[in-house]
Order: sequence, then structure tokens, then C-alpha cells
Amino acid sequence: MLRSSGASGLLAALGLLAAAEPCRAQDESPPPEIQSSSSPIVDYFRNWFTRVSKTQAKQPHWITPLVTVTPRLEQELRYDQIWQNRPNGQTLNSFGGGKGLELIPTENTEVILGIPAWQSRNFPSDTDGFADQNLLLKYRLLSANEEQGNYIVTLFAGFTLPTGSKHNTDDHAIYTPTIAFGKGWGDFDVQATLGASVPDNAVGNLGTPILANAAFQYQIAKVFWPEVEVNYTYWPNGERQGIHQVFITSGLVIGRIPLWERLGVTVGAGFQIAATERPVYHNASILSVRLPF
Repeated sequence: MLRSSGASGLLAALGLLAAAEPCRAQDESPPPEIQSSSSPIVDYFRNWFTRVSKTQAKQPHWITPLVTVTPRLEQELRYDQIWQNRPNGQTLNSFGGGKGLELIPTENTEVILGIPAWQSRNFPSDTDGFADQNLLLKYRLLSANEEQGNYIVTLFAGFTLPTGSKHNTDDHAIYTPTIAFGKGWGDFDVQATLGASVPDNAVGNLGTPILANAAFQYQIAKVFWPEVEVNYTYWPNGERQGIHQVFITSGLVIGRIPLWERLGVTVGAGFQIAATERPVYHNASILSVRLPF
């Protein structure tokens, strides 16, 4: 019942935003001027898309990578599908990948409301269930679009709440502070993040892994973005103390393809393979579908 209510609230919020002002295609003509009325609340929602367009016009117009969280501010609904091959012949399928609704509520900020992924395993039995709830707040420090310098620097504050079912939860809240940055040169860009995962009262078990990701992309014919990503994790403590883990992800993202007024679609797919010993999983196939608006 709680999940149904949450879905209804999400649809209602999207409907309110859609009705707030006429939709406009992103990244085309200059954003219209902010409109004003006697009610600050009405003004806030009426000018939502105008504010979003002005905010995004000040940053590079790259595409979001498959794995690395982009430093850009995005507004979209996202669904990821992940198929992992794990040690000892085990598999894990993640429906949703913990992605969800991404909104730009104010200038220079973004909020990501993750939808807990449904995880299905082939072993052990009866362990399928929802993963933990995750939330992410972005604050853009510096940015310049392609005409002004083609770079961006953003701070992240990530939170994971132990709401998942047995065998699909870390059992502890986790805080992940991160700095993200990117730089473009013509059709080529690099987007990267560096952060740490800090669990609540579980350092001895989960540790405080250092997380680093870098995505290298090249734009072809406006909508094709082939990419290679390097995803690195190091555990300085905890049960995996001293272990380094590196994944290489190759993929292709296609987008943004206009659908209707502001609404578009972006689709990406890739394959991830472990490049070091003792990884959490050996390889994974990734499918990502986004609906930017």
C-alpha cells in the first residue's frame, strides 16, 4: 500500500509540473523570462521549466554516462536494468538499478529520488526482494557551456537508507560525499567522480570504500555517444580491507531524441567486466532508459 501511494504521489507531482507552464524543447531557443504573480507558490511551479532551462543553459550539453553519475544537472525519469554474473555461478538481476526521478528544484541544485530496485537471484532461494532506498543531492559549484569553457564542478551528498528486504539490504544507513567534475574538448568529454562511502556504525563490517569513476565519451552525429568508463573501488578497512576493484565498462548511449515538446528519450547499453581479482561480481550487462523533460 505504501509503494502504491508513493507511485500515485509521483505521478501527481509530474502532472503538476506538466501543467505549470507550456512545455518547451530543452537546449534550443533562449529560455523565456520568469513570470510573476501575487503568489510565490504559484510563481515557483509556473516558472519551473523556465528555471530549469536557464540552469541547464549554463552547463555543457553532454550525455549522462551508463555508470558514472554525471556532474551535470538533469531532469528526467530513469530506469536501469542490470544483469550480473557473480562468483560460484551465481547471478543477480536488478530491476530499476536504484534509479528514479531526477528534478532541478532550484538554480544550481538537483535532487534524485531513487526508486528501490527489485533484485532477483538464482541462489540462494527465496532471497528476491527490494534493495535499499537511495537519495542524492547535487550542488553545482562551477559550470560553463560549450561556448564559455565547456567544464563543470559539482558536489554530491548521497544517502542510502536500510529499507531493503533481508539479503538485499546493507542493514545500515550510508552517507556518500562526492566531488564530480567534467571537461570537454569539441566532441570529446571526460566526466569523473571521487568520493567515499561512510556507513553508520558499521565501519568494521562494510568499511569506508573509496570510489572513483571516469567516463570518456565522444559525440558522433549529434545523438551517438560511444563511451568507455573506468570504475574503481578501494577498501582501506572493513571485511574487504586492502582490496582494489576495477571494472571497465564499454557502451553506447543514444540521445537525446525528441518525443513531444520538452519530453525526450535517451537509451544506452553497455558491458562491464572486472579487471582485478576478487571482484564483487565478474561482469554485468547494463541497459538504461531515460525520459528527460
